[in-house]
Amino acid sequence: MSQPPMFSIHQLKYKNILSIDQLSIPADTITCIIGESGSGKTTLLKMLNHLISPDSGEIKVNGTSIFDLNPVDLRRKVVMLPQTPAMFKGTVRDNLFIALRFAGRPNVPDSELDKLLARVHLNKDLDTDSESLSGGERQRVGLARVLLLDPPVLLLDEPSSALDEETTHLIMEELTDYVHENKKTLVMVTHSKAVVSDYAEHIIEIRSGHVVRESERVEQ
Repeated sequence: MSQPPMFSIHQLKYKNILSIDQLSIPADTITCIIGESGSGKTTLLKMLNHLISPDSGEIKVNGTSIFDLNPVDLRRKVVMLPQTPAMFKGTVRDNLFIALRFAGRPNVPDSELDKLLARVHLNKDLDTDSESLSGGERQRVGLARVLLLDPPVLLLDEPSSALDEETTHLIMEELTDYVHENKKTLVMVTHSKAVVSDYAEHIIEIRSGHVVRESERVEQ
């Protein structure tokens, strides 16, 4: 028996932005959502953890309607990283700890935070002032913050848009290992053809709010 999807969508409509008859996103898999700017990719991502509610239709998470789930509990299990992560005043350490605070969890030792920064290839001291970080460094702090929470599902919106090609490759290698070793589900919006070609296991293409392609990657 095949594994049930992590997300299943039926007859979803949202304003004039999205109209999706049917869509399944598999569990324990790296799914890339692609399409032109303004096609509805980020809107779809936000619907998967109920940051936005559809005007009509159904979204199920692990077989349960999203409307039957507590939104706060859902967002602790299905964590989204926006393209421009919020940075709070204080240090890099403060910005990592704030995720634990929102999740109602205790702080962890600096050694664990250092390992996270190494995982996202950010060579910064934990006492670094967050206001001094570049856009790419902020993206990596945001990603480290998500990994610190260790959720079952990660929703990433253009996580490498401010990164160079080499850093993107290094981080995607880390994320791929993390997803496969820990049986996580990763759904990401990306414009990077290299990321899709090298790492996507499931591909969803959206055009003008409609799913026009859904496919599995063919190994070269």
